[in-house]
Formats: sequence, C-alpha cells, structure tokens
Amino acid sequence: MTTVVDTNVIVALWDRDDALNAVAQAALDGALSRGNLMVPAPVYAGLMAFAGRTEPFLDSFFQQTGITVDWELAEAVWRLAGQAFQAYAMRRRRQRDAGPRRILADFLIGAYAARHNYSLLTLDESLYRAAFPTLRILTA
Repeated sequence: MTTVVDTNVIVALWDRDDALNAVAQAALDGALSRGNLMVPAPVYAGLMAFAGRTEPFLDSFFQQTGITVDWELAEAVWRLAGQAFQAYAMRRRRQRDAGPRRILADFLIGAYAARHNYSLLTLDESLYRAAFPTLRILTA
C-alpha cells in the first residue's frame, strides 16, 4: 500500500518541541511498515518555506527516509483539486466561515492521493474528509 504524507506530518516530525512530534514519528513508522511513502510535488515545494529547508536538505531528507517525491501532477489531479477547492469555497461562503483559509496545495495533495487510490497520512483529517469523502485517511 502506498501512503501519501501530508506536509503537516513532516513539519511535526522536524519540530522536536511540537506536541505531535512523537505522534508523527509513530504514524510515519506505521505507514512505512505497510508500504511505500510518497509526497507529491506540492508537499516538497511547501516544505521549502520553512527556515533552513533548502533543496539539498530536502533531497537528503527524502533519500534518507525513503520517501519518494512524485514531480508529476496529471490533468485529472488538477481537475479534482479544482473541484474540491471550489466546493470548499462554496461551503465557506455559505457558512460565512471566518476561520483560517485553506490553500490550493492542500487540495492538490488530497486529489493526488484520491486519484491514485493511495492512503493519506495527515494531521488534518477534517479538511480531507470534507473535500474527499472516499479517500482513505490515516491520522497521526
């Protein structure tokens, strides 16, 4: 089984002071014991925003952990992400939600996992449940 790893799991893993650090490590170990780990390109790009996370650092991290980066996002992934993002925006407007806004990358990650029939390991189950109801979600 292939599991897509969400950005928030890796960020929690890197931050030893994060309350979810041990949870993220255990979840990654569990997912790895069941199969391959993978991130789509938006996860890689998002991780570069964190201090000290250069391309060489990320390349080394992914190589050492055995997490594969898939650089290709097919048209079907973009379309599914757009549909999910559109539905999310409509829900926000309808509910007059003033909470934090989600970004397109979140929906690309979910669409990538859903379109390839992979599981998704995330710390943000509610977003992905609402956007991709049939997606297999693993929570940390």
